[in-house]
Amino acid sequence: MANYLFYTSLIVIWIMLLYHMFLAQGGYRHFRNFDKVIPSWEREMAKIDLPTVNVFIPAHNEEVVIRQTLKAMARLHYPKDKLQIILICDNCSDRTKEIGDEFAANYPFIRVIETKGVYKGKGKSSALNYALKQSNGEVIAVYDADNTPERKAVWHLVMGLVNDQKAGAIVGKFRVINAARTWLTKFINIETITFQWMAQAGRFRWFRITTIPGTNFAIRRKIMEKLGGWDTSALTEDTELTIRVYSLGYHIRFFPAAITWEQEPETLHVWWRQRTRWARGNQYVVLKFLGRMFSLRSKKMMFDIIYFFFTYFLFFFGVILSNILFIVNLFYDLNLSIGNVALILWAMAFLLFLTEIMITLSIEKNQLTIKNMLYVVLMYFTYSQMWIALVIYALILETKRMIKKEENVWYKTERFSVKEKGDKVS
Repeated sequence: MANYLFYTSLIVIWIMLLYHMFLAQGGYRHFRNFDKVIPSWEREMAKIDLPTVNVFIPAHNEEVVIRQTLKAMARLHYPKDKLQIILICDNCSDRTKEIGDEFAANYPFIRVIETKGVYKGKGKSSALNYALKQSNGEVIAVYDADNTPERKAVWHLVMGLVNDQKAGAIVGKFRVINAARTWLTKFINIETITFQWMAQAGRFRWFRITTIPGTNFAIRRKIMEKLGGWDTSALTEDTELTIRVYSLGYHIRFFPAAITWEQEPETLHVWWRQRTRWARGNQYVVLKFLGRMFSLRSKKMMFDIIYFFFTYFLFFFGVILSNILFIVNLFYDLNLSIGNVALILWAMAFLLFLTEIMITLSIEKNQLTIKNMLYVVLMYFTYSQMWIALVIYALILETKRMIKKEENVWYKTERFSVKEKGDKVS
């Protein structure tokens, strides 16, 4: 029995590792080709009457970062008579609204609104739904309050929608603005680069599937209205929205020409709470759509739901099971017949892990360095193992919530004082 369980866990782990290597190859191919369409897309933009754009920035007590975010928004390259930046103050008790009002007084295209009634204090999805009702732009772009998009970020997002009529949404790339602050942000920087060029670019290259992130994306208003807005029960409203967009028959394009810089957690406590929300949110999405995936219009999403199921359930179960069996066997003979083969498979899995990440780091300028390579090795034995404990914890919380039929409680990530990219850290 122990041998059967051990082999099963290894099979699950290797399926995921090989699939991620496949995605890494796709991500590299996408990197080599995504920008070839830009010249012709730019010419098309010059021919048309550009769509009106609303940029939503949901904010709850964001005075630490909101000034820098609004500075970046004020510099956006897009016709100002077609652009409206909407800062959504959701139950703010600090100077967020005051700072927003300062910008609104100087920039006519910046607007500040406060959530009211049933929308107030319910989290990001509810704030976005309120802004949806208070605006009328043809395109909606969403940025988190700690984001500083590059000047042409929104331009590139809209360019994608204009030139790819089958795309319901366009997703840009985000980079970590505080990557050098702590050991944790250095790990997160590697994680985000890997995720985007593997999971985002790789899945789009091979399957035309991309997941909407929480920031730096644009979506057609008609789609949001048809879907009835964001799901307020989802802690990861972005992943849940992705599946519903595909169910309408659209695809989502990953277009890394649109770049934003965002802040990441600098302490383990903040990271744990943020990632727990992400894990619980993705578990919620998997369970929500798993039973009805065969009825989804986009059959591609069946494959993606299964992938998320593997990632947040089977893969971590396989890793945990194999670790438990290995440790128990050190103290009690389970008659495992795998012997030295286990060590060989582990070594090969480790090398495959390193190779996958090195491929993605090579895509970003100045990221494939000796220092980062050493961080990747350390990351395997620390950061990656922390994720295992986190996913177990998230699953316990989500199971408890479902049994007790509790409402999800939104956790706002704590911000840190960081100056804009290119400036010294405060």
